[in-house]
Amino acid sequence: MLDPKGRKRSRGGLTSCYVTSISLDSQALASIDADAIVIGAAPAEGGAAPAAGAEDLDRALDGRLAEALRALGATGKAGEITKLPALGAVTAKVIVAAGLGEDPSAEDVRRAAGAAIRSLAGTARAAVALPLPGGSADGVEAVALGALLGAYSFDAFRTGDEHKSPVEEIRLVASADGAEAALERARILADSVRIVRDLVNTPPSHLSPEDLAGEAERVAGETGLSIEVLDEKALVDGGYGGIVGVGQGSANPPRLVRLSYTHPEASKTLALVGKGITFDSGGLSLKPAEAMDWMKSDMGGAAAVLGALAGIARLAPEANVVGYLAIAENMPSGTAQRPSDVLRVYGGKTVEVLNTDAEGRLVLADALVRAGEDSPDLIVDVATLTGAQLVALGTRTTGVMANDDEVREKVVAAAERAGEQSWGMPLPAELRKGLDSAVADIANISGERWGGMLVAGTFLKEFVPDGVKWAHLDIAGPAFNKGEPYGYTPKGGTGAAARTLVQIAEDVAAGIL
Repeated sequence: MLDPKGRKRSRGGLTSCYVTSISLDSQALASIDADAIVIGAAPAEGGAAPAAGAEDLDRALDGRLAEALRALGATGKAGEITKLPALGAVTAKVIVAAGLGEDPSAEDVRRAAGAAIRSLAGTARAAVALPLPGGSADGVEAVALGALLGAYSFDAFRTGDEHKSPVEEIRLVASADGAEAALERARILADSVRIVRDLVNTPPSHLSPEDLAGEAERVAGETGLSIEVLDEKALVDGGYGGIVGVGQGSANPPRLVRLSYTHPEASKTLALVGKGITFDSGGLSLKPAEAMDWMKSDMGGAAAVLGALAGIARLAPEANVVGYLAIAENMPSGTAQRPSDVLRVYGGKTVEVLNTDAEGRLVLADALVRAGEDSPDLIVDVATLTGAQLVALGTRTTGVMANDDEVREKVVAAAERAGEQSWGMPLPAELRKGLDSAVADIANISGERWGGMLVAGTFLKEFVPDGVKWAHLDIAGPAFNKGEPYGYTPKGGTGAAARTLVQIAEDVAAGIL
């Protein structure tokens, strides 16, 4: 597929975005054939100094690169982007200095690479020469992944030429043992995140539950995943009362998707469960208008599971992984469930629905019970579940809860290694009493106002099979960036949790989890 300027674009079902290529290059930085060169800038006395990797470029500029950066007010702090013209000293026309901050971590370098590439939208070719954290293949992966994530644009619904397209080609100036393998891993992870971002950014007019299930079928076909889709009749016949109850108010019926990846030598099974509310109006417990405009993102958990499984299938860890996408649209109508209705979820437990806007936990309840039938060693669910997550942890940090303290801390550690901020949260036993119902086994909200994120986790815990380790990731804030872009994170869908889920699968394969 070609854009109006003739560039190649990806095509896949409902969504499309530019495809940025990346390759390793061993040429001298000053002579590399590119439109722009990206280097690192570190804090130094009096301003910023070029970081390791820019030595060849500095020589071409007669050793005056640091002087030029200071003259432009560069400080080298993390997130800062400084551009200066090359003025014919090198092949490239523009030099971009990306601030790294003091003692940069792998994540700092990822963000610097992403910010630099994002700032070069409209540029065809860029050479990137950032310092490699640890000087290893892991460093190559960090730089490459940050650059690829920064080169993202969701343009499926744009019709004009005024929007600047992302960098078309990235040449990574780096060398390390295993660099090619690290580069391929970065490509796979970036593709996984792109799947999530594309789906979250797609408007609900073009992403009904049936559409999302169709996208899962497309991804499964491309990656070799096994797939099963339950439609509305199969859900009713199977007793999936949570998904059916939430979806019954919409003209677009619900779906439950099961995906699976198997490894012939695997001894452990991981189950991933994602909330897939393609639009959340709140149902009859209607949200205020200002809280509704970004509710196309309420399927971010299901998208993360789908994106992660696409990456897992390509990375092939020695573990079996099943994924469930619990998909519905939550709308008010004459057929919608009502506050005080009682539904029976998969497995037989009854739930009193006191608030129809606490719907995510209802669809997850069905999927958690169903996931238990796969005899997993670990279940991880991910969901844009509660506004309370944003109150407690803000827009960038995932809340992690679990029925096992060690599992919770290991999941947090996996997220950190993947480069995604998270924080472990408790599930205090006393919160369960607030979910007591006068007419059913459990209510879907608590009579108490406080600790909403933890109450939701406590509710979900009730549907985890006995003896199975489980963790819950609340990504209500991290899944969608309503503010300005930063680092490698665009405005809109962020792709939150996909990399964490891939890392968890690899940790299960390695016996860490």
